[in-house]
Amino acid sequence: MTGKISWFGLASGSSVLEERLILDDFNRDAVNQSLAILPMPETPSFLKAVRPRFDVHVFGQVVSTNATLWAMAGAQAGTVAIAHTQTAGKGQRGKQWESSLGGVYLSVMLEPDWPADRAAQLTLCSAWGIVSQFRWLGIPAQIKWPNDIVVAGQKLGGILSESKLERGTIARAVIGVGINVYNPVPVTGVTWHKLTKVKGKEAVASLSEVAAAVLLGIWRGVFYRNHTDGKSFTDAYQSLLTNLNMPVVLEGKTLRVVGVTEAGHLTLKSSSQVSRDVNQTVDQLVYIKPGELSLGYSHTDIE
Repeated sequence: MTGKISWFGLASGSSVLEERLILDDFNRDAVNQSLAILPMPETPSFLKAVRPRFDVHVFGQVVSTNATLWAMAGAQAGTVAIAHTQTAGKGQRGKQWESSLGGVYLSVMLEPDWPADRAAQLTLCSAWGIVSQFRWLGIPAQIKWPNDIVVAGQKLGGILSESKLERGTIARAVIGVGINVYNPVPVTGVTWHKLTKVKGKEAVASLSEVAAAVLLGIWRGVFYRNHTDGKSFTDAYQSLLTNLNMPVVLEGKTLRVVGVTEAGHLTLKSSSQVSRDVNQTVDQLVYIKPGELSLGYSHTDIE
């Protein structure tokens, strides 16, 4: 589907949203134009001269963009499904992603040919790439382990990766992303529109440009991971992690977040005294797989 958005599901008093969306033709041509001109970070230096191609498909409403892309005949690496709304968007741990009009909901197909044990890295490198791209555009985003994009502790977006294996390798994968732009959000969420209003200007205004920023970010993340070693990439990911040094209560004990492994496991550290008579502590590391622990949100309003 291309052309103007059909105005279904808009609440009364939504004139600002309508005005912004009417100005923004959220369709294939607009997304492709944004992909061609949107600035990208200049570092790492080997990424700055390469710009990917995508096969973009825009729909009015779908069940979920991940499901749409998996079912799309002929979909291959670089195929993209974007929807104005989703009726059953997917989140982590089986949760539904609220997908009302005014957000960006998209999925991109990859053919990484990675070992199966690197599946979690698809989420990590997508998060790193998207957050890096957003920061370049003036949005001070960070990563909340393992798959959320946050600003000042509030959720701007989320990522869901799904993989299909063949002979022990990831033959195909779909990276699904939802970004709050003009859509309603809970108190723990924030929108791109609110963030750019705070700054007194619009860093990137249209839904098409935000979608293009997400796609370029995913591509940068995967490309970077393919061209660097695991430690270098993990260090880059951790530099954008909002959870570092955060206290976490696990089985009645308080631990601290000290990093993430190359496999995507959260690393927690606890310290205990050897004995009452010996003034010496022993550090113990605990590794948590994605999905085993929810770090939660606190409401911090951005004025």
